[in-house]
Amino acid sequence: MSEHIDFSDYDFKLRDKINDYLKKMIAFGGSDLHVKAKSVVRARKDGKIHQFPGWIMSADESRTLAKEILKGDYMKFTKQKEYDTVHKFNEKYSFRVNFFFQKDGVSAVFRIIPTEIPPLEDLGMPEIVKSFANKERGLVLVTGVTGSGKSTTLASIVDLINRTKYKHIITIEDPIEFTHKDRLCIVNQRSVGKDTLSFKSALKAALREDPDIILVGEMRDRETVELALHAADTGHLVFSTLHTTDAKETVNRIVSYFPIDEQQRVRVSLSNVIQGVISQRLIPTQDKDGKTNGRRAAMEVMVRTPTIEKLILESRDVEIPDIIEAGRDHYHSQTFDQSILDLYNEGVISRQRAKDYATSASDLELKMSGLNSGKVDAKQAEKFNNTKLDEDDDIFDLK
Repeated sequence: MSEHIDFSDYDFKLRDKINDYLKKMIAFGGSDLHVKAKSVVRARKDGKIHQFPGWIMSADESRTLAKEILKGDYMKFTKQKEYDTVHKFNEKYSFRVNFFFQKDGVSAVFRIIPTEIPPLEDLGMPEIVKSFANKERGLVLVTGVTGSGKSTTLASIVDLINRTKYKHIITIEDPIEFTHKDRLCIVNQRSVGKDTLSFKSALKAALREDPDIILVGEMRDRETVELALHAADTGHLVFSTLHTTDAKETVNRIVSYFPIDEQQRVRVSLSNVIQGVISQRLIPTQDKDGKTNGRRAAMEVMVRTPTIEKLILESRDVEIPDIIEAGRDHYHSQTFDQSILDLYNEGVISRQRAKDYATSASDLELKMSGLNSGKVDAKQAEKFNNTKLDEDDDIFDLK
């Protein structure tokens, strides 16, 4: 029987104190607030961690803070040793929060979630990303490291569908971040641990709930991947995320969830249902004086083509980036380096930033210098022609 906590004597001053820090972080354009027992509060802005000098939270205060924010879920936290929740700050902002124990007490990370879902145009997405909202069936994956904006991209795609189509959308998330109101669509959002026991059980149940579109917050294990592939194969449009760096690694990761003797079957299924892979890297941007002023997403976009299907089927994943690059004009696909070069040419990122985030810094250096532009164009044209033949075969400053 779980212990009951009487909150009648709590003044919630620590929660209010953290809210003050959250307010400061929003004002300075931060994305994540880090609160740790026996340490100053810190925040991430434009990818870097900065200090809020002053208050140091004690170990006792860290546990009290967890109680004041988690309330009835605090006992679950003490048993699980880490816990995800959403902290509503005001009508405009909420935060995804992860509490966890560490040797000095309790720590928490608050990640900002704007209540208003930004349209894809505001995110700087290439036009091809919108096309995934128009698919009737299949699998669309958004990938990238933690904090690269995957959830925001998915929310914007779902919002576009919600505003333009008449569909039933089911989301399975841990926890729910962006809230979708019913517009033209019916949107049922389920939080793992509160509305359902697991991604697996919710995804299995979703197939009996008459959905058109299913969003799975993350494909974390073999069974979830299997169910997602099955859902896509039976006429549903499935969106999900993976912590992979690009399309090539994404294909490899999905296949590697399964034993060797099942991997060819999985490749057949994946090649049949995949509609696209959107991979993201957030790169610090600069103003006209060269000062960092935010971040923009460089994006690799793999679009389903007969050649892509063939490469997946034949375990030729290493060739996927070349086909993505060659298909830019015809299919509007693009590699990371093509996207990064665009951002550099627009003056949005510096030359050094471009090379730091490139897949191949040496190749990108040549392209930025224009030393091999003719050679590359001819090579790409030849490669693309061959591709078509294959297809015919089938410290915050707080002063």
